[in-house]
Amino acid sequence: MKKINSFLKIFLPLFIGIIFIYLTYNSTSYEERKLIFYNIKNANYSFVILSILLGFLSHLSRAYRWKFLLAPMGYSPKYVNLSSAVMISYFANLGVPRSGEILRATTLSTYEKIPFENAFGTIVTERVIDLLILICFVLLALFIQYDLILNIINEKKISFATILTTISVFIIFFMIVGFFFKKINNRITIRIKKIFKGLVKGILTIKSIENKSAFIFHTIFIWVMYFAMFYVIKWSLPETTILGFDSLLPAFVVGGLTISTTNGGIGIYPFSVAMILTSFNISNESGLSFGWIIWTSQTIMITVFGSLSFFILPLVNSKK
Repeated sequence: MKKINSFLKIFLPLFIGIIFIYLTYNSTSYEERKLIFYNIKNANYSFVILSILLGFLSHLSRAYRWKFLLAPMGYSPKYVNLSSAVMISYFANLGVPRSGEILRATTLSTYEKIPFENAFGTIVTERVIDLLILICFVLLALFIQYDLILNIINEKKISFATILTTISVFIIFFMIVGFFFKKINNRITIRIKKIFKGLVKGILTIKSIENKSAFIFHTIFIWVMYFAMFYVIKWSLPETTILGFDSLLPAFVVGGLTISTTNGGIGIYPFSVAMILTSFNISNESGLSFGWIIWTSQTIMITVFGSLSFFILPLVNSKK
């Protein structure tokens, strides 16, 4: 059973990505695919390089912000270890979605002797904050493009009752699981509870952050860089230069929501971004070119720096 679960975690997201690559291929003619490759080949790579730089700055800021969550527990890890762990986590997610968070905590635990539970707890805190900010972006996109999104929901025949029912089922399910989990005490559940306590300890460090203003600054900076690296790509293609904040924000949000569906968003990210951009009178070819340029450039950056981090960590920690 474990082998089946491991197989599904690795290959199911990859299979989904391949499906979307096939859908992209199947929905375009030979001439359209030729135009997409032409757009990518002749893009203004000055803005692509700028996008890579902005993305890299967001990752460095994330690593620095991590220090503020670890400090209340009495830990002061080297910045090079923090930044390397962050880059490794993004690199790992290209192979197995969501595996990066575990590897990130493991890396820090290995080189800084920080308990895995505490390190992972701070990462969970980060993800909760990221989720809240993403929700803010979603709400802003809904506010700006209310009519467009309402038309899409009506076309797909998605009712408010369906959404409410789905959320209710998930809440009831987790309440039932939590109730039975409290009643059962054996070796496995005791170990899980211990891990959970470590996670809670890591999460609650947000209350004890001394320099809250710096933490908030880096949080805002990270997400401004995320959007900026997406936004500047519009100047890499002639047709997308006309796009404004109101049209790029929904594409950014949808891309962000799909990024963890497959291995690093392969296949589904460019497809989803193009789907939104075509709603703003951008051709499917230019939309796909835009999506593939931003996805490929950021993936290359993560691959390069993530790979280098595996070599940097043993070198800078050779005395340990």
